[in-house]
Amino acid sequence: MGNKLGKLLLLIGLIMLQACAAQSHLVADELETVTKENLKYYLYYPEHYFDSEETFGLLLFLHGGGESGRALEEIKDTGPPKMLAEGKQFPFLILAPQNSHAKKWWNTEAVIQLLDSVTGMNRVDKNRIYVSGLSRGGSAAWELATQYPDKFAAMAVVCGMTPLPYAHWIDQEMPIWVFHGDQDDVIDVEESDKMVAKLRDMGHDVRYTRYKGVGHNAWDRAYTTDSLYTWLANQKRKH
Repeated sequence: MGNKLGKLLLLIGLIMLQACAAQSHLVADELETVTKENLKYYLYYPEHYFDSEETFGLLLFLHGGGESGRALEEIKDTGPPKMLAEGKQFPFLILAPQNSHAKKWWNTEAVIQLLDSVTGMNRVDKNRIYVSGLSRGGSAAWELATQYPDKFAAMAVVCGMTPLPYAHWIDQEMPIWVFHGDQDDVIDVEESDKMVAKLRDMGHDVRYTRYKGVGHNAWDRAYTTDSLYTWLANQKRKH
């Protein structure tokens, strides 16, 4: 009798142990996080900015991976910062931050905080803010267009990876100009091919310059296209 009772108690104990082990210990909680980013940058003021009271447009330029995590002056090796260093004048302000991490994506939330700070402290027409980027910076420009669709009046992207599944998040009223070399062996030209096709199918205003025989450095030709800056300066958010 005692032996049977002992076995019964043991069996009940095993069943209860298994039941306890199977129970979920999912606990609901929350934590407010704070992310800090040290963004160094160049800010260009157009001629006559300090001689007038008018507002100006602003171009946010995001460099590629080759300039990430290096000396700030190295971002003057490509794009509008290079042209500024060579003496070119632009009709709008140019904000050129640096990604301080050699092997990390752009912190786009931090970039937006910087952009908002700069626009708030200067005479910037918030309906004439443009974004452009090349390579890793081009990928960040696409991300900004999807995450902040009400921010920009126009976008120019050079050989960037695209967020194809989220194309429908991009403001349909924002004109876009895409540049890519068909021999790009870093970011395949199909990234831009597919994104442009999808955006056009959805009714977006998209220009596409697809360079024949050009590799990843499509930015050398894209950013020396004078009509690009005329096109940007003529854009303004409709709402």
